[in-house]
Amino acid sequence: MKILVVCLGNICRSPLAEGILASKLPADFVVDSAGTISLHEGENPDKRAIAIGQNYGIDISAQRSRPIIKQDFQTYDHIYCMDRTVLHDVIELTESEEERARVSLFLEAAGLEINDFEVKDPYWSEMEGFEEAFGILDQASERISKKLTHQI
Repeated sequence: MKILVVCLGNICRSPLAEGILASKLPADFVVDSAGTISLHEGENPDKRAIAIGQNYGIDISAQRSRPIIKQDFQTYDHIYCMDRTVLHDVIELTESEEERARVSLFLEAAGLEINDFEVKDPYWSEMEGFEEAFGILDQASERISKKLTHQI
């Protein structure tokens, strides 16, 4: 199974979600991340995201930002978005109901009703914003991994 997690710039939330979710799934699952904008294309995740991941044993330092592309809708089984704006932008790129059916909010897929199913962008915050995002993404990743591996 192939999973793509998407945020705005692919330097904070989605790289963390990629690393956390991959750590909770079996090796035969593929987890990747992307952004809806290409502003940070080719860049590493934000240093604060890397640091918070390392605090919990998740190394995202080798990841590189990339924008979502049309081919992703053929490649990935599930495309999880961090907030409603990202969800809207991703759905706008779809070309069929089949593609749209693969797209959902990350927290909604996890059944985790926090912040109206949105993971707040910590980019403009201090480390506590990244800490909060990590905690939410960790909870959601645990639930999603259990659903995808049929443990619940």
